[in-house]
Formats: sequence, C-alpha cells, structure tokens
Amino acid sequence: MESSTIFFWFDVVFYIGAVGCGLHSLMANRTAQGTLAWMLALFALPYAAVPLYFVFGRRHFGAYASGLKRAQERVRTKAEVERFLAYEPESPRHAARGLEVAEDIGGAGYTTGNCVTLLQDGYETFEAIFEAIDRAEAYVLVQFYIFRDDDLGRRLRDRMVAAAGRGVRCCLLYDEIGCFTTPRSYWAGFTKAGVKVSAFGARRPLRGRFELNFRNHRKIVVCDGNVAFVGGNNVGDEYLGESKRFGAWRDAHVRIEGPLVQAAQLAFQQDWEFAAGEVLPLEWQAQRAENGNQIAMILPTGPADNLETGSLMFVAAINSAQKRLWIVSPYFVPDQAVMSALKLASLRGVEVRVMVPDKPDHLAVWLAGFDFIEEAERAGIEAYRYTGGFLHQKAVLIDHDIAMIGTANMDNRSFRLNFEVTVIVADEGFAACVEDMIEKDFEKAREHVETDYQQRSVLFKLAVRGARLLAPVL
Repeated sequence: MESSTIFFWFDVVFYIGAVGCGLHSLMANRTAQGTLAWMLALFALPYAAVPLYFVFGRRHFGAYASGLKRAQERVRTKAEVERFLAYEPESPRHAARGLEVAEDIGGAGYTTGNCVTLLQDGYETFEAIFEAIDRAEAYVLVQFYIFRDDDLGRRLRDRMVAAAGRGVRCCLLYDEIGCFTTPRSYWAGFTKAGVKVSAFGARRPLRGRFELNFRNHRKIVVCDGNVAFVGGNNVGDEYLGESKRFGAWRDAHVRIEGPLVQAAQLAFQQDWEFAAGEVLPLEWQAQRAENGNQIAMILPTGPADNLETGSLMFVAAINSAQKRLWIVSPYFVPDQAVMSALKLASLRGVEVRVMVPDKPDHLAVWLAGFDFIEEAERAGIEAYRYTGGFLHQKAVLIDHDIAMIGTANMDNRSFRLNFEVTVIVADEGFAACVEDMIEKDFEKAREHVETDYQQRSVLFKLAVRGARLLAPVL
C-alpha cells in the first residue's frame, strides 16, 4: 500500500474520530464555552485533540457514578448507617440562613452537637492528626490527594504502622494522579505492616486510562468514628512551609467532633468502596460532642453527581450573603454562574473580597485569574494578592455567622471535575475564628491594582487572554 493511501486513511480515521468526539461534546459537555473550545480544537487539530478528548473531554464520571450507587446501596442499607442518616437534631436548617439548600445539593444534612476547631497551618493540622492516630483504638481512615515520600510522609507512615501494630485497623486512600511521583516503596512500608492501601482509579484498568481528568481531591481523616479532620493540607513537607520554591505555606484544616464525624466517614466509605470494593465495619452511632453545640454539615461534591454540585455550592453561598463575603482560594477562575452571583452580591451592597496568592503554582490558572479579577473589580469586588508565601487555603466567610472550610478551589476543576468535600459551619464563634485568620492574611496581602495587569507587556496580556479562553477546560 502506498504511503499516500496510508496517510489518507489515517486522516479519515482521525476526522471521523473528531466528528464523534465533537458530537459527544455537543451532547454531553455542561458548558457552552467548554463545548466550543473542544469543537474548535477537534476540527482544527484532530491529531492532537482526539486523544486529548478521550482523557480530558468528559464531564461525568460514569464509572464512579456506578460505583457510588453500589456503595450507597451496600453502605446505606446497613442498619447502623440508616440510624445515622435518620438522625434528626432540633431542626437546625434555619441557622444556616440562606444555605439551607446545601442539604438539597448533597451530603447528610445539618446536625447539631458538633465541635469544629479551626487549624490554621500545617504544623497545627498534623500535630492534631498524629495525636488522634496515636490515641485510636479501633480504626484509622486516612485519605489525601497527595502523599509525599518525605519527612512528613514518613512520619505519617510511622504513626499508622504503629497503630496497626497495636491492633488498630488502618486504611489509606490516595489519588493515582496526585501521587503519580510517589514511589511504590512508600506504599510498601504501609502494606507490610498490615495497613490497607488503595488507589482511587486503580480498579479501572482499561476505561480508567481515559478518565485521568477526574481526581479525588478530598482530604479526610477519621479515627474511631469520634474525631475527623477535613481541609486543604496534603501530606508533604511543603505544607509545613519547607518548600524551597514557595517558602511559607498558608492553609487551613478543621478538627471535628460530634455527628459530623459520621458524615465525613460516609464520604470516605463511599470512595473506599469504589476504590477497594469493600464496605468497612465502622462506628455509625452519632454522638454529640462534649464541648460544643455547633450546627454544621459536610458537603461532598463531584462529577458523579447528577447536578454540578461544586458550582451550585458556591452560588448558594454567595447568594446567602447579606453584608459580607470573603473568599480565599489559590485559584480564581469562576464559571459564568459564580461570577454573576459575585457581581450581584457586590451590586446589592455586600462587601465582597477575594484573596489569591501572588505566586503561581499552576501558570495557566494563575494567568486566567488576572482577567477574572479585572472583570470582578469592575463590579466593585475587592481583590487581594497574598505575599506572605503560597496561599493554598480554601475558605469562605459569610456575614458574621457562617464559614466554609474544605478542599474545593474556585475553578472549573473543583466545580465539575474533582471530588471535593466542604465543611459548612453555622456558628458565630467559629466564624469569628475564621474572620481572625483571614484578617491576619489580609495584613500579609496587597490589594490588586490596575497596574498589575494594565501596565504589563503585550505578550503577558495575550497569555492572560489565551488562558481565559482555556478556563472551561483547565
């Protein structure tokens, strides 16, 4: 066969693939911008775009959705889980003032009798986590997006190995992509000691290779069903401020006691069932915290949901604000719905502030953020750039009585592609702690000014505009 004939059929196959992917994008993609971006790429550069579409083009995680349904059927039908899900405290929805809809978006609902403690850096976070692991008697569940084989990673491994040695059941769940560079020898240190280790994504040998764009970004630790941790920190020395590139690292986590622990545990159990195919024997009897009566809920979001729960969570939070809305995120790449909600909040008199890092860790997302900040400031939104190191925390403060801490960033990946988890606390005392934390961060930030963008070079502005166009697929 002549080479020209080979190339002809090669072209035919790729253009048929481009048509097929284009039709799939048209029918399945959830945003007009994302669909248009993929259509242009598929027909302009089919040789590159068709393979990329198989990896990055889909918006709904069908394999996980099926696994999630199995997990719900296997986990929720257990009598002890049913008792937790039927747990009805003294009708706390009213305290969530405007964020009652979070219960309808997802999660196990608001509960009372919780004690949620703010942990304001990596040292405080991991000291509390290590203490809980050392005290565990029945089981330890650990889930992070990133585990590094460094000093902090080995300290965590030592704690879990010691716990397993004294008869505590230990389970560790990691994301395959987040831990792509973590050596196998690191995991072997756990498994040799009897710790169960599973990777999110490892059970999809063929189809899973084309679902790399979906990440489990959750960070959850549960010990004995009576204490849990959720937040933005991962397991790595950089989260202790020991990064040569970024130096100081700003992040936030929470320590939880009360019925909210079982809600965090439920999110872990469903992820574990998908990854390991196992329903763990856990403690599901909800217990009120001894030293707290906070109203709170845990909201897991992700691409397996029927609705775009990540985006809806932020829209609901923004719409509930009456006087003040402070948002801290390492990335500011909101979709149209979130940006419109932010503008309307500012226009109706809400003090809207957004704080992002001055240093980038992902260049394209950082560049796109410049254009979104320019747009936001035209509606009166105040933007700040944190200069005290790298700002990685994900926090939202609403008025004087509601605060959110979790794993979700303000970008398309957290809105539609990542599995995230957020703690929503309706409590003036906790909100005051978050306010104090963010105010201290504002002291190490500078206000974004016109010269940050307008006086940059033409090449920089072109890069910003190009990154903005890619925002739906970043």
